[in-house]
Amino acid sequence: MENRLLYISNISPKRINGSFNGTAIAAAKGLGKEFVYVANRAASTPEETKLDEEKWEIKLLHIDLSRNPFNLRQNYKAYKQLVNLIREYEIEYIHCNTPVGGILGRLAGKKCKVKKVIYQAHGFHFYKGAPKSNWLIYYPIEKWLARYTDALITINHEDFELAKAKIKLRKNGKIYYVPGVGIDTAQYGLNPAARDAKRQELGIPSDAFVMISAGELNANKNNTVILSAMEKLQNKKLHYILCGVGDKQADLQEQVNNANLQDNVHFLGYRTDVKELLSSADCFVMSSFREGLSRSIMEAMASGLPCIVSKIRGNVDLVTDDRGGFLCAPTDVEGFTEAIRKLSENPDLCAEMSRFNKEKVKKFSIPVVQKELLDIYQAIQ
Repeated sequence: MENRLLYISNISPKRINGSFNGTAIAAAKGLGKEFVYVANRAASTPEETKLDEEKWEIKLLHIDLSRNPFNLRQNYKAYKQLVNLIREYEIEYIHCNTPVGGILGRLAGKKCKVKKVIYQAHGFHFYKGAPKSNWLIYYPIEKWLARYTDALITINHEDFELAKAKIKLRKNGKIYYVPGVGIDTAQYGLNPAARDAKRQELGIPSDAFVMISAGELNANKNNTVILSAMEKLQNKKLHYILCGVGDKQADLQEQVNNANLQDNVHFLGYRTDVKELLSSADCFVMSSFREGLSRSIMEAMASGLPCIVSKIRGNVDLVTDDRGGFLCAPTDVEGFTEAIRKLSENPDLCAEMSRFNKEKVKKFSIPVVQKELLDIYQAIQ
């Protein structure tokens, strides 16, 4: 069916919140296309799936996809399921996302002779400064799959330039830059009431300077650098909120204990009130080694927070050094220390950076991304 688009994701949450695929749904509907959304929906009940189908007016389907590309048995099963679904629903357009979804979607598209296939890369695993193993494994795979790709969407400028230089799509294929998946800027903003309430809830003084980060506590996120900066500063009014869980949490907590920062570092685990927590903070921090285009940074910018983040691909698209925050090398403890000190001692600078970020993040908003996707969908018809 020519008006049916298959959107392939990875691991779906229990309920769709629209933050990842909302712009694609709206763009497809704008062209009168039926939207069929496929992912591993093991976390959802049939009742939750039905509610989401009714809310978004889409079709939701499950495949047994694994996030791990080397889980060959499970992903081969997902590939066969995908082929059957494409045939059953007579799919002529595919928009696939994430590494595994992108592999399975393009192979299934080739097998079923799907008319047009879009792949949206949310950050290539091969990039400037990436380990050689990433280039040896992921780059050849992407070059091979490009011959089955009609449109390649990149979400940061480094990936866009790399793709133009090194990746050739099948005949008449085109490489696009789209600024992320879109953020609803109206949902965020510093809320004085939420600020006071959350600080009271967490036992954080009203006059404290509060940093926040959100994301999995893993080796890539590199939160240890922020803790090392706090240890250097020895500022009792400096507090750090970490939202997320991960395999590095125990190591981070040990670092906190060794540095006697127990009263100033708050491990909150998985949270559903991140918007309110952002309102309680004075600044966003992130020292990760690799990002595609961080939604966490965009949410912080929309909330009016200055951002102290690592100077890496994607982050440099978002944060303007000395205007919206500070960019530091991921392992530059001294750089993060000095940036935190500057902001914690200068409320006027924080206010200036807040205004700058709230304006700049509009370039990454839902209307902008939705228009870009609509144009791409229209171009491949």
